[in-house]
Amino acid sequence: MTYDDLIPLIRKLAIEAGEKIMEIYNADDFDVKVKSDDSPVTEADEAADAIISAGLRAAFPDVTLVTEEQSDSHSEMADTFLIVDPLDGTKEFINRRGDFTVNIALVENGVPTRGVVYAPAKNRMFFTQADGQTVEETGAFDPATVGDVAPISVADSDNAALMVVASKSHRDQATDDYINKYAVKDMKSAGSSLKFCLIATGEADIYPRLGRTMEWDTAAGHAVLLGAGGQVVRFDDHTPLTYGKEGYANTFFIAYAPGVELKDA
Repeated sequence: MTYDDLIPLIRKLAIEAGEKIMEIYNADDFDVKVKSDDSPVTEADEAADAIISAGLRAAFPDVTLVTEEQSDSHSEMADTFLIVDPLDGTKEFINRRGDFTVNIALVENGVPTRGVVYAPAKNRMFFTQADGQTVEETGAFDPATVGDVAPISVADSDNAALMVVASKSHRDQATDDYINKYAVKDMKSAGSSLKFCLIATGEADIYPRLGRTMEWDTAAGHAVLLGAGGQVVRFDDHTPLTYGKEGYANTFFIAYAPGVELKDA
């Protein structure tokens, strides 16, 4: 597997999965089930997962694939693996708020090195190119042909007037208490991995997450942010957030533009 082979494929699969998601999203009704961890899953999650998994396994049969919707993959461990959240922001999807994304990433030695985040209801797509630079694509999102792309990069942050982005569905007092340690110009709310992308484009400076997430929730957004010059660190000690952990569960973390002067927990 080379980056030149990987990037066009994950872009294509993200778009195809997004098309299926939007077909279900725009229907009069759709099925919602509850998984063993009490989180919701829809037919869109499952349909998108089937499209992405089939495409990745056909192209890269020897690369470990970890995907949220296939619990048997959660015990797989490897230094290099593909990790997928076919529909991140299921609650946003169910409530028809639009802030949901398709996420596919490659992890190498604990670091998400390449990835794609596609928000089909928002008409926004971000991906790392083969050289590692993150771009935002605009246009018709044709699976077969890449549209216009522009490199993106994090903001030159002003620590006297920071833009903070936080979760729509998982905001709590602990998060607010931490945010209050900063000089905040304004706040944005966003769902799913879009929060990483808003930092990558310079639309926000910092995203603290003091709550449970899994590696498939964050890997693609993390890769997009790294390719735009940003960082993601553990909340407790500010060391880099790593991947391939037992059970694929994350610690609390902070995603940010490197100009931000981080405050201690």
